[in-house]
This record gives sequence, structure tokens and C-alpha cells, in this order.
Amino acid sequence: MYPGTYARTTPDKAAIVMAGDGRTLTYRDLDDRSSQLARVLRAYGLRRGDHIAMVAENSPEVFEVYWAALRSGLYVTAVNHHLTPPEIAYIVDDCEARVLVVTGGLAEQAEAIVPLTPRVEHRLVAGGAAAGHDDYEAALATQPSGVLDEEPCGADMLYSSGTTGRPKGIEPRLPNRRVDEPGSTVAAAFGEAYGFGPDTVYYSPAPQYHSAPLRFGAMVHALGGTLVIADRFDAEQALADIERLRITHSQWVPTMFVRMLKLPDEVRTRYDLSSLKVAVHAAAPCPVEVKRAMIEWWGPVLEEYYSSTESLGSTRISSAEWLEHPGSVGQAKVGILHICDDAGTELAPGGIGTIYFERDELPFRYHGDEARTRSVQHPAHPTWATSGDVGHVDDDGWLHLTDRKSFMIISGGVNIYPQEIEDCLALHPAVHDIAVIGVPDEEMGEQVKAVVVPADGVTPGPELEAELLAFVREGIAHYKSPRTVDFVESLPRTPTGKLVKRRVVEMYRL
Repeated sequence: MYPGTYARTTPDKAAIVMAGDGRTLTYRDLDDRSSQLARVLRAYGLRRGDHIAMVAENSPEVFEVYWAALRSGLYVTAVNHHLTPPEIAYIVDDCEARVLVVTGGLAEQAEAIVPLTPRVEHRLVAGGAAAGHDDYEAALATQPSGVLDEEPCGADMLYSSGTTGRPKGIEPRLPNRRVDEPGSTVAAAFGEAYGFGPDTVYYSPAPQYHSAPLRFGAMVHALGGTLVIADRFDAEQALADIERLRITHSQWVPTMFVRMLKLPDEVRTRYDLSSLKVAVHAAAPCPVEVKRAMIEWWGPVLEEYYSSTESLGSTRISSAEWLEHPGSVGQAKVGILHICDDAGTELAPGGIGTIYFERDELPFRYHGDEARTRSVQHPAHPTWATSGDVGHVDDDGWLHLTDRKSFMIISGGVNIYPQEIEDCLALHPAVHDIAVIGVPDEEMGEQVKAVVVPADGVTPGPELEAELLAFVREGIAHYKSPRTVDFVESLPRTPTGKLVKRRVVEMYRL
């Protein structure tokens, strides 16, 4: 299914609603505009397998571009507009985009990357003006709407967030089918499991260039529901939006849960959240106490999955299952799980090692980088691949995440995983944000350091440091506890909530 299906059956139904200003795109609008853009791209000479890119704020145009590419057999790359112009230009150039679409609020970035992206043949700007760019609306107006003669299915080619290095282009195989034919998609993996369908009103408060918001938003359109996009995440506004728009499904990251849980009680209880049937969360490990508190507040509507932009495989776990297996991210639903040591030897249940998913074939490659592709494959089993996460499975096959391998601290020859310490401190009332890293130590190799953003109104200093260290040591072995706490004004996080720990580490390696 795709928007054209519902343009014929429910043309006046809202496909997209902007939560902030109420701007609405019906299924007729989405189908017409995406088909017009598809014709523009064909007029530009693009054919199946070519690439386009977009640098866009949260807006309906994101999905106009997405569906234009998907119904044209093209690869589409959504670029993080919070990056610097050179970083944006790197992705646009690396993905070999022949066409670039930007939104008007990003005109400064769009103009800055023109000389840095020589492969781009055509540039369009929607909702504004930018030097060197043609008007998006004028381009659409040159073409009729309606179903194209050929609509081979395209795919997204998204880039890793770059939390541990330069972003990597994740290139799946192009589907060998038409856009309106069923296939192995996010809708197939999650739609039925989470009850998505025509009655769904799905709330998406994260940046739409990220894989989960983009793909889940497309799933809503593939199944005929309504996608509600927030301009950005705000803890109280999100609760108000759920009540006002009668949201049935939503998607979050743990950082958002923490922000909502720290709202005053009178704010948290002010809003009617009874319409919410499913609250999906992923993207980062959720501290046990955070998730337990959210289930107590919202009820058993939380649904967690573990996967990656590479779509190596996935696990799922419901609220009821999680209460029986606290801290787990579920059992494998796509792919077969394997936990292996550094030599590639598979470990018995309980053994902590690198998480691999086994598939019939590797579902992607890193664009233009075969060496990097090989680096994530198991040394003996090329159809097993990893995103670098570490964890273990129990005797019943429930997966528990430990941390990313690259974040592990080795102190005195002992492996220490920062996530455990970060989870412990996340809900401390004096902590707004937290990162735990290893810093050089002459005797131990590395020592554990906590880098903390204090909560509003909390005074940083020796007394708070002592309080936090004592708090950690109540629940975590002393050898894993931070030796010191540094206080900072902010920590580098992607707009989707992922901590860019690489940048924190670099502050202490200079």
C-alpha cells in the first residue's frame, strides 16, 4: 500500500497534520503532490536506482519527497539539518544525490553547501527562497498529478547518526516490486504487532530525518492512518497534543520519558491520555526505573523494540512481558540472535558479548565502503551482522543490552559499561542529563568519570558531587562507581535523544 491507495478510497482523510499550526495534507494532496514531484524527477532524467536528498525541517514536504522517491524507484536520503554545512555537504555528496530538496527555513545552510556539492544537478527550495535553488511549488506546477505509467518501489538510504564517528550511508537493496505491492517493510514487521491501521492517529515528536520517525510515518501512510508531526519535542506540549488530537499511537526515546517524568505532578496529571493505545519506544536503552515509572503512569501501553538503521534484525517486548523480564528489549522477531566474544565464538546464555543478527542474506551495504561493510559481518558467518552493541540473552532468549562496545571502559583490566551508571543517575532529582566515560589513568588505564548537567535550580559543586557518588554506590559496586563528577551546562545529543559520546570523550582526550 501507499498514499495513492487511500487517495482513491478516502481522498479527504488527513494523511499529515502538523501539531503546531494545524497545517493538514489529505491523502489526495499527498498523492497528487508526490506524483507531481515524481514526474519532475523523471523530467530531470532520474531513473531507477538514482539518488535524491532532502534537508528539511519537520514538515509535510518530507513525506512528499519521500513518496515521490518511493514511487519512482529512487533512493532518498534525509539529512540531519542540525549538522554544520560541511557535514551536511559530506552526506549530500557521498550519497551521490542528483537532486536536492530543502525547506525555506534552512536557506542559509542550503546556500552554504552549493559549492561543496558539485554532484547535485537540480536544487529545489520549498516554502522560501535560497540562492541557486529553484522554487519547489513552481516545479510541481509544471507537471500533472496522477498515477505514473511505471511506479517501481524505491528505498531510503539513511546515514548513521555519527555518534561514534563519521556518518555511514546505509544502502539496502532496491525492492524488486511496484510501490503498491506488499513486501518486507516496517509495516510488515511492526504494523500488525502494534495495531496500526486506518484508525491510527500517530504522534511523532522527533526529527523526521531520523530512521524511526521517517519509516514509521511512512508505515502510517501505507496503512491509511493519520500522521501527526510535532515541530519539536516539548514535554508538556506532548501531553497536551495527545489529549487535544486524541492520539492513539506514538513514538518516543527514553530521554523524552525522563523529561516527562520530571514534570511537576500537577502538570503530569493535568492531561487526559486515555486515547493512547500504544507508545512505541526504541533508539536507546531505557533505564529500568524510568520504564517502570512510565508503565505506572501511562499503563501497559509501552511497546519496545530493538533494531538499527541498518535493519539487521529486531526484537520486541510488550509492557506485560517487560514486567516479567525487567530490563529486556525482547525476543528476536526478525533474524536470529547470536551473542559472540571478540574472536567470534558464540557464547552460552548469560555470556556478555557482541550482538549479531543472522539473516538469509545481508540486508544492506555501506554505500561505497565495502571494507566498512565487512567490518560489521561475523568473521565466519557473512550473513550475521552487528551494529556494535553488547548484551546477553537469558535461557529463554530474552535480550538484555549492556552498552555499545566502543563505549566500554577498561579499568584495572575490568570491563565497565557506562550505561549501568547512567541508568542509575538518570532519575536523580538533581540530574538533568548524564554521560559516563572513561578518562586516562596512569595506574588503572582508565577511570570512570560522570559528566552531569545539573537540574534547574541545583547548585553544582563538591557537595553535589559527594551526594551523587554516594547515591551511585548504594546500587552499584564501588569498583564501577565514578571516581569523580564534572558539571557542565549541556551535553551533546542528537535531536533524536542519542548521546554523542564521542564528543564528550574528545573533551578529555585533548
